[in-house]
Amino acid sequence: MEIKLASAPVSWGVLMKDTPNVPPWEKVMSEIHEAGYKGMELGPYGFLPQDEGLLRAKLDEYELELLAAYLQINLADPAAKQDEYDETMATTRLLSKMGCEWAVLSDALFASPNRNARAGRVRPEDGLSGDDWKRFVANADAYGKVALEEYGLKAVYHPHVGAYVETGAEVDRLLNDTNPAYVNLCLDTAHCTYGGDDPVDLAKRSGSRVKYLHIKECDKEVLATVRANEWDYFKGVEMNVFPELGQGSVDFVGFLDVLRDLDFNGWANIEQDILPELGLNPLDSAKRNLAYLQSLGYA
Repeated sequence: MEIKLASAPVSWGVLMKDTPNVPPWEKVMSEIHEAGYKGMELGPYGFLPQDEGLLRAKLDEYELELLAAYLQINLADPAAKQDEYDETMATTRLLSKMGCEWAVLSDALFASPNRNARAGRVRPEDGLSGDDWKRFVANADAYGKVALEEYGLKAVYHPHVGAYVETGAEVDRLLNDTNPAYVNLCLDTAHCTYGGDDPVDLAKRSGSRVKYLHIKECDKEVLATVRANEWDYFKGVEMNVFPELGQGSVDFVGFLDVLRDLDFNGWANIEQDILPELGLNPLDSAKRNLAYLQSLGYA
């Protein structure tokens, strides 16, 4: 087993492409390097330079490997959010040109008002069924096939709070119904916990379908408050439902044991969703998060 640890702009408060008051992209890259990471994800569309030459030069300058990007497609109906689809395909082409291996695919966030309102409290009746689910799966497979056969990228699906695949049952169903030649799993430890599952159990159930990791903490006590008040995802971030690693509820020791059993070899992207206005120091947190995982034997 070999786990390589990376970071991403989200840990500097760059949650979405329209998140206000985010730090300059070059500062984020320099601090990822300063914190001790060797790899990074691209971040939201348009945050890092789209110019291949400039991006490659800055990655070389900061001794960073570009791994992937978090990509959104409204898999229930891609044409309903054509701008997101176009941005995802533009990013897919950029990742391919940059020699990346992975494409981290997710459904369009908060596309359904009901799923948005019930984030963290999803019931079986809130999910897709029948032809809607078949289209969702077919569109996930279709993107994975294009990513692999046209761009040389391996698609891993990222279940996300507020999207159509959030709960453990929904993740299991997606993996059962998608083609493993085209779609596998990016296991995000925090979104798994937020959705009511357990990362250790999910890794055991998913086995060899776990190809890529997002390592993030989730505090179940804060989550219980978020659920009781029916707050949305962004209010949860504001309430620090995603604290620094080791300060929440994820069993990172047990999770590592399963990764060893699976002989996992690959990248783990360390994330800490924060909002710029909270006044946290992302560099300090990034250093502590890396040191914590290293102390457990992740790298």
